[in-house]
Amino acid sequence: MHFCFIDESGTPPKPDSKKSNPYFVIGGVIMHESQWHGIAAEVRQLCARPEYNISGEIKWRYFGPQNTDPSNSVSHLSQEAKDRFRRDYFNIIIKRKSVKIVACVASVVAAYRLTIVEDAEALYHYTYKPVSERFQYHLQDLSRTVGNTQLGIVVGDHRGRKQDENFRLNHLDMIEVENAYVSNYDNFVECIFLTPSHMSIGVQIADMVSGAIGRAFNQNDSTFFEVIKPSFRKKDDGSINGFGLVKFPKNGWE
Repeated sequence: MHFCFIDESGTPPKPDSKKSNPYFVIGGVIMHESQWHGIAAEVRQLCARPEYNISGEIKWRYFGPQNTDPSNSVSHLSQEAKDRFRRDYFNIIIKRKSVKIVACVASVVAAYRLTIVEDAEALYHYTYKPVSERFQYHLQDLSRTVGNTQLGIVVGDHRGRKQDENFRLNHLDMIEVENAYVSNYDNFVECIFLTPSHMSIGVQIADMVSGAIGRAFNQNDSTFFEVIKPSFRKKDDGSINGFGLVKFPKNGWE
């Protein structure tokens, strides 16, 4: 069984938002069930190291120099220590070659030009869709490689009762409907599972990955995007575009 932990960078903006970032990101981190305990143990050990001494949830936004959130678990660290921690943190997944990153970067302006994207929830859904498809493709590729069917479950962050209900219904419709515009999701098991991020190390890792990608596109700072880039699902020629990193919408993205 494989998990795809997903989370977003920021909040999906409304159509009339004037203060939103130009890009909205959803990232996924794929790992086999047998890897979870080792990854979780290393994350806990890293946080407990004397030079970090971190207790609490790890979130990308906590590492910003201006973040004053009372629950910020890294507020006691210098910026140099925060950056060093992020590199050590990402190395936990980078060194595991079978752990893969998939992500979608939506151009907010271009997305809202589409008739299918009417509100923030639709933007979220259509940014998530390519991520789910790449997870399915990854499971198909693995199935061919190992000679038996590889199955997977998507685990995401709880956002709110109404948002969660809509997300579950959209996800279910997507994997059960068969037509030319929707991928076959034969390797998926059950519905999507949603949990508060502070209760899931996997979702927290997805948050950090999405944050690094969002930072690269929205602030033109690729420092940590380049760090995680080796873990992206990629083509035989090493390219990640359209394979591990998808842009939405395909036409008109800007």
